[in-house]
Amino acid sequence: MASAPVIPLAIIGPTASGKSSTAMALAMADPRVEIISADSMQVYRGMDIGTAKPTAEEQAAVRHHLIDVLDPHEDYTVSRFAADVEAVVVDIVSRGGVPVLVGGTGLYVRAVVDDFEIPGQYPDARAEVDAEPDTAVLFARLAELDPVAAGRMEPTNRRRVVRALEVTLASGRRFSEWGPGLDAYPAIPTHQLACDRPRPSLDERIDARYGVQMEQGFLEEVVRLAERPEGLSRTARQALGYRELLLHVEEGLPLDEALDLAKQRTRRFARRQQRWFRRDPRIEWADLDEIDVDALVGRMAALLAPNGGS
Repeated sequence: MASAPVIPLAIIGPTASGKSSTAMALAMADPRVEIISADSMQVYRGMDIGTAKPTAEEQAAVRHHLIDVLDPHEDYTVSRFAADVEAVVVDIVSRGGVPVLVGGTGLYVRAVVDDFEIPGQYPDARAEVDAEPDTAVLFARLAELDPVAAGRMEPTNRRRVVRALEVTLASGRRFSEWGPGLDAYPAIPTHQLACDRPRPSLDERIDARYGVQMEQGFLEEVVRLAERPEGLSRTARQALGYRELLLHVEEGLPLDEALDLAKQRTRRFARRQQRWFRRDPRIEWADLDEIDVDALVGRMAALLAPNGGS
């Protein structure tokens, strides 16, 4: 993305923190703003309620990008996301718009704001690696071949372990040698604002959102997805909420237990998001329980104004 126009602002943070509503308020204050979703699950058509996708009315009021770009049986990768963002940013800027990145998928955000060099896909190597069912065995292999990469991930995170081995085995370079790595935080032209709330408040919002989503027909949405003849990709199946409701739909887990599990896992995920973003010293944090959101939006609008800046 080195030759592409830059994204001046990224509004990020944990799930249910209020980043999407903050971005919408900013876009209503500055009609030039167009929102680029940095959510790894909102890319899927038909996964609307459980991903808290912007409503049809919101998308009609503010132009959104990288929502509904593929079907749930397809896989989506960070490399494809980065390429898609580059094309979108060029298009927005060519029309006089202002691109604002909004979402909580940390790796997607880093790949874009830091212009990561992303290795390609190596299907044959991936198939060979994925044939080993024991993730611990794969992690031990990665630790031997690329100890730096192994030290940057959880031993149980099969998806990351498989990807690191795939690249290491097939690219001729260790996975950790691609780009500066996640531990480097160089100066960037993008201002990053993280929306956050105290943990009790965030937990309450997560639980309440599940209640609203169930009233909106979340379970029925999951049933429709489960009945798709093409099935669901491994990525789509791991989406929070969907993963747990699929246990109810496909395996008979009682609905109340599935919902409780979804809430627990989502709360843990929010903690991981907070830790991920907290590692980046370039991020400005805003506690939306304490801050005047209108004033925050006004300041962000000033940042985006012609001749504006930090």
